Amino acid sequence: MPLGLFLAIGLSLALFLRVDAYVVPTTRHVKQRTHSNSFASVSHSRTTQNQKQQQQQRITSSVLFTFTEEATNPPEDPSIKIIEVNGVNGVNEAVNGVVKSTNASGESKITKKIAQRRKRDRFKKSLPFQRDALDSLILKTCIPTVMNLMVVPLVNSVDTFWVGRLGLAMALAGQSAANQACFTLFFLIAFLPNMTAPLVSAAIASGDDEQARERVCESLFLCNVLGSMGTIALVAFPRQILTALLLPANSPVLEYAAPYLRWRALGMVPSLTAATGSAAYRGLLNTVTPLKVSLVTNGINLILDPLLIFGTKGFPGVGFVGAAMATAASETIGGATYIRLLLRRKLAKLSMLLKPPPMKSLLPLLTGGAAMLLRQLALNISFLVATRRAQVLDASGVSGAAYGITMQIYSVGIIALVGMQAAAAALVPSFRGAKDVTDANERDQNARDAADRLLGWSSLVGLGLGLGQIVLLPLLVPLFSTLPEVQEAVKMPSLIASLIHVVNGPVLAGEGIMMGVGAYKALAVVTLGYFASMFGCLTFTPLGKRLDGIMWSILIASFVQQIGVVGHHLKVGPLAIKKKRKKQQQGKVNATSTDGGDEGETTVPAGTSVPL
Repeated sequence: MPLGLFLAIGLSLALFLRVDAYVVPTTRHVKQRTHSNSFASVSHSRTTQNQKQQQQQRITSSVLFTFTEEATNPPEDPSIKIIEVNGVNGVNEAVNGVVKSTNASGESKITKKIAQRRKRDRFKKSLPFQRDALDSLILKTCIPTVMNLMVVPLVNSVDTFWVGRLGLAMALAGQSAANQACFTLFFLIAFLPNMTAPLVSAAIASGDDEQARERVCESLFLCNVLGSMGTIALVAFPRQILTALLLPANSPVLEYAAPYLRWRALGMVPSLTAATGSAAYRGLLNTVTPLKVSLVTNGINLILDPLLIFGTKGFPGVGFVGAAMATAASETIGGATYIRLLLRRKLAKLSMLLKPPPMKSLLPLLTGGAAMLLRQLALNISFLVATRRAQVLDASGVSGAAYGITMQIYSVGIIALVGMQAAAAALVPSFRGAKDVTDANERDQNARDAADRLLGWSSLVGLGLGLGQIVLLPLLVPLFSTLPEVQEAVKMPSLIASLIHVVNGPVLAGEGIMMGVGAYKALAVVTLGYFASMFGCLTFTPLGKRLDGIMWSILIASFVQQIGVVGHHLKVGPLAIKKKRKKQQQGKVNATSTDGGDEGETTVPAGTSVPL
């Protein structure tokens, strides 16, 4: 038993040691096995990276192959092309994103630089004194036009000068009110001559002389009809019109304004005829002939003024109404002179003047005429409100007289800018309709260059007028009145009127450009903004209670008008560069757009990868 027990214990110990040798290795064996396992892991990792790089190369090769194949053999419908390579969609989207981001960033910087350079170049080209053919043409057109239009306010200033020699503030106030009432009706009809110049210019530029003659005769016929109606109304009901437009019913100024208005109204039809004739010649780019006519007729007015007001030996004067009689007589001579010139130039026929034109031929005048009539109405109401405010500020007539003198001085300068407006209305359509230039884009570019340069010249003229009026005010004011209280009341409003000239520099040229491109509705909207601004200042602010406040209101309204006309030319008008580029890009996109999508867009189904 002891021996058997001993053998059993020994056998069990031997089995235990044998099993432990397999289960629990030594420390050296553990270190060796751990090192061996680490080497195997690194080798496996390197193998995995190599496999990934090889797979990436295969993917890139597939992408490049797809790009090459798409570039050389594009599919029939690229919007639904799907790349069927495993893993390519993600890479394609990532590369697309990088390319788009890089292109967008680079193109944005380049586009900004190009836009800035174009703006600088355009601004430099718009500056006056370039001494090129365009400057020469603008000056040849503008200078005689400005001189022609300035003759009228200068002669009216002489009228005011002679009436002021009488030493009656009421007479000056009555003359101011009567002139404003007469001008109101005149300019309501004068939209027809304003439209005649661009229509004649476009017809002559295209070589259609018959159409030019028709436009002139149609304008003359309508001017005669509407002018006759206005003359009858002013002669028959001067007091009613003055009280409805300007003066209170019990104003003492009525005793002077009513008889002055009766005589002044007799020259309305001849004046409209002369305005149409002058516009027709501007359409021909002949501005010298209207200047000659204006110098002759207004010279007659200058001679008749003192003779009719103060009289001479054997002929007693008729007082302040003599100035109105002299103006009506000179306007009658001017109208008759233009009829003779138009007939000789074959821009009119007697048979066409006496026969009503057909409605079809009147449509161009009536279509744009409605918008221009609205514009003239807004302008006239604006200045009627201002004149009425000035007339009721005091019962002595000092404020009314001071306002009349201020506007008389202001009108001399504004007519120079109106000459720029008239030149722009004639030159811009002549460039756009030039028959010797076949490319429409080139014609528009030429018209754009002319319009920009006209804006530059007009801005310079406005600045010069403003500074010149400030310097000359101490000399000008005493010429119009010998009354110290009137002279003192004129000073501040006249200084503000000088600032209005500076603001109006680009405004008048911008209006002429809008007339030249036929943007009559937009011009009417801008003028309504001018009216709303002035009316709001005069009605809802303390500015309407002071004479200088009235002029501040006109200045604020002029700022609004400047924003409108310049913004239209640069941003939204037919000559705007952005609008031109948008049309060109739209045309290209439409030519390449796919069917079934929106215009200019390409439809990509959801989940589809766009090919590189």
